[in-house]
Amino acid sequence: MSLAYPCDRIKIALKEDIKYWVGFNNIPGIGRVRLFQLESYFGNLEQAWKASPGELKRAGLDSAALRAISQWRDKVDPEAEMEKLDKFGIQVLTCNDSAYPGRLKEIYDYPPVLYVRGSLLPEDEWCLAVVGTRRSTVYGKQVTEELVADLARSKITIVSGLAKGIDTIAHRSALEAGGRSLAVFACGLDIVYPAENERLARDIMERGALLSEYPLGTRPRAENFPRRNRILSGLSLGVMVTEADETSGAMITARMALEQNREVFAIPGSILSPVSRGTNHLIQEGAKLVREYTDILEELNLTAVTRQIEMREILPESETESALLKQLGAEPTHIDEVCRKSGLSAAEVSGTLAMMELKGLVKQVGTMNYVLARELRQEYRVRVD
Repeated sequence: MSLAYPCDRIKIALKEDIKYWVGFNNIPGIGRVRLFQLESYFGNLEQAWKASPGELKRAGLDSAALRAISQWRDKVDPEAEMEKLDKFGIQVLTCNDSAYPGRLKEIYDYPPVLYVRGSLLPEDEWCLAVVGTRRSTVYGKQVTEELVADLARSKITIVSGLAKGIDTIAHRSALEAGGRSLAVFACGLDIVYPAENERLARDIMERGALLSEYPLGTRPRAENFPRRNRILSGLSLGVMVTEADETSGAMITARMALEQNREVFAIPGSILSPVSRGTNHLIQEGAKLVREYTDILEELNLTAVTRQIEMREILPESETESALLKQLGAEPTHIDEVCRKSGLSAAEVSGTLAMMELKGLVKQVGTMNYVLARELRQEYRVRVD
């Protein structure tokens, strides 16, 4: 009897059977292969849950699996688990469910049970994972914000892990651009980690979904994060790494993406920056170097499904604004440098830049460092130089 029984050939799990998928998912060591083994032998997981130790042994379970079921089955109440999930508004998708993400089922080690808090939509099929360091630089923050915003406006769903740094920036930038985002947890969906991202998690639920393979109450243990990363890449058409050291979790995600036959994209950075060592190495090894969001769309052949982005032409309202625009570009420029080059007083430059930021002409990307708004870099800058 083959243990790698294809999920698509197993009959659709009846609604009342889902609670037993949840029950077995709460037992350590009972994963996808053993669940398929049990379902194939007993016909459904309800019969497997109620089976005697002798029947389970005849189903082909090894001694470790038998011990795990014997130890945990009396401690897990499937009905109570379903009630708790319902309390948190969490949907359960088994891999037999038609709503289970199709691309995720392409990977070898896909989770048999997926907990969903929020909504998965058909358009989430076009999604990109964005990962990177928890200690992002000003450059990494700016690049992530701009690329993700453009991708989100192009109807690409952004997937990440809700971690500090690049993950948080990616989720927030997608939502602020009016797009969708999915966050994959390394713990149960009743625990937001890090806790400071609780508001962000709620925003993602409203315009996307929180996902996890882990039962309620599972704490964010260190060993969970590498396994979580295979879901990040497995859901996605590709993975974009913004900033990462060579031994970071983001690099693990990139490696998993390659193993899953996904595209890997990397943002080039300074050879002197520790958080660019990983991305520069990926490029050296053949990852797609990204300069513009269109590099990703073209590589994934998604240009045909994206909407046209209308660029607004914003003109300066005064000679002072015009003079300041001439001093700014894509690279951050400190306000002191703007004063020196423009010949204007610090008070005049500071006040005018504040008003220009409110109007969307410029953006502050670090302590008193400014860049020209993305819309103006080609539309306006060409005319003032």
